[in-house]
Amino acid sequence: MKLYRNILGALMSGILMLSSCETTDLDLTNNPNDLVPEQANVDFFINSIQEDFVRQFEGDADNDINDNWDSGGNTDGDGLNELGMEITRIVNMNGRNYASVYQASDVDDEWDNCYRGIIADIRAMTPLAEESGQIHHIGIAQFIEAYLMITMVDFFGDVPYSEIIQAREGIFNPGLDAGADVYDAALSLIDEAIASFNADALNDPDVDFYYGNDYDKWITAANTLKMKIYLQRRLVDSNAITSFNSIISGGNYIQDTADDFQWNWPGTNASQPDVRHPRYGLNYTAGGANEYMSTWLMNLLDTTNDPRTRYYFYRQNTNVPGAEISPDEELLSCSLESPPQHYIDGNFTFCWLDNGYWGRDHGDTDGIPPDGLRRAVYGSYPVGGRFDDDSFEAVSATAGSGGNGITNLLTAFGVDFMRAEIAMVNGDETAAEGFLLAAFDKSVAKVQNFLVGREAGADTSFEPSPADITAYRGALQSNFQNADTEGKWDILGEQFFIAHFGNGVETYNFYRRTGYPTTLQPNLEPDPGSVIRSLYYPSDAVNNNSSISQKASHTEPVFWDTNNSPIAN
Repeated sequence: MKLYRNILGALMSGILMLSSCETTDLDLTNNPNDLVPEQANVDFFINSIQEDFVRQFEGDADNDINDNWDSGGNTDGDGLNELGMEITRIVNMNGRNYASVYQASDVDDEWDNCYRGIIADIRAMTPLAEESGQIHHIGIAQFIEAYLMITMVDFFGDVPYSEIIQAREGIFNPGLDAGADVYDAALSLIDEAIASFNADALNDPDVDFYYGNDYDKWITAANTLKMKIYLQRRLVDSNAITSFNSIISGGNYIQDTADDFQWNWPGTNASQPDVRHPRYGLNYTAGGANEYMSTWLMNLLDTTNDPRTRYYFYRQNTNVPGAEISPDEELLSCSLESPPQHYIDGNFTFCWLDNGYWGRDHGDTDGIPPDGLRRAVYGSYPVGGRFDDDSFEAVSATAGSGGNGITNLLTAFGVDFMRAEIAMVNGDETAAEGFLLAAFDKSVAKVQNFLVGREAGADTSFEPSPADITAYRGALQSNFQNADTEGKWDILGEQFFIAHFGNGVETYNFYRRTGYPTTLQPNLEPDPGSVIRSLYYPSDAVNNNSSISQKASHTEPVFWDTNNSPIAN
């Protein structure tokens, strides 16, 4: 059953110290801010920390009052992955003008989950774990804190960190730390985590959701997280590539998919708690899907015969108005419209796609017609939905494998993409080709293996054959070899986006860091304003913390984003 969540520590200017930790035997007549140690359990803390961490990326689907996701805002289910995927055309973004798409109130949940949830729990757990010799609990918390805080920098820029201790220390309005300083602190914290993983603990966590108490794998993930940090700041750190390569030379980083740092959603249970992948929970309902897939991404995969297509997208209907059937104003109003001139000039797909891939263009703000049981939805990978076997049946709340999906965080294929990017930066296009193909191989294998034993009744004869995969791989290699340098970057960017389907944090970072791919579908609005380089600070933070002033614009870049390449609006 869902355990009660306690309030830990004193309230810090409305943004800190309300804990999401789950405890038992809570006497509600006591002051919840004066908990005694026996009222808290280190294992309950670490369980909550691990789950809340993945929800920073994925949000939730049910607005359970026992978690940190109540507001919703303009985004569906929230989570930083969703925000990044919308900006980078992995899913539809509903907004013609960037300045109005994400308001300050839309990210209250993410801020709340970070500070009042995860960080508060870590601060409360650590002394208890130190006292009881539970050093591996501390190591996991140190790793998660480092990962969490660099991700906050990636989306918000400067964020509170060094002054976040406890309100009793006398700091009620923690100031902003420079993003570069938070990154430095994260690297130090990762070193501390590695030391904690190497130490002997009196006992391990009852549940380690990521690596099952295999601390060699935790160290491998920690080194990979360092690689991510070095790559992320390569534009502002002259030693970043050398530091990155030193880890490669050491050989202790994620190289095998079996070592991927990922969260496995149990699936099936839909309430109190909802343990399904949140994107499944939002789209596999009795009324059908609540999100639109990106016409840009679906078109890219469908027209190139990408072997991952049927795993990524499930088509509820074989016909799309304007394509296989006549335009329909009620179901797809744009099917009766002409594409805007900048779509015609750029030869971008508009409104409808062939073969039942019913989605929406970037920035489409049309109302919601009765198409929830018609539009394309997430497939089997990575959310645990239906594999597309040409059944063309409407989704339901139990379809597919019930939402037992995964959240990819640090992956072997992602490391190969990192190495491909470094090779391109160094002008070694031959090495970049090899890493690109290695990333593709690992991505496809992971996607295909994901379906094995997961969805009863799926007609697997529709899976791509080895010959299909070989043909696509050959075309990918040929296209890369024949492209100029700009074209190679575009191909690398497209493949990066495809493989990272579901992880909008990585695609958003790559897009800002490199400016590629340049092939992205633009906003339907000819002049939507500048693309979002960082999110506004949340309303709650600005209103309750006198040390935080709202940004003048969402065009303010984060510290590592010095890339002057234009990125599509």
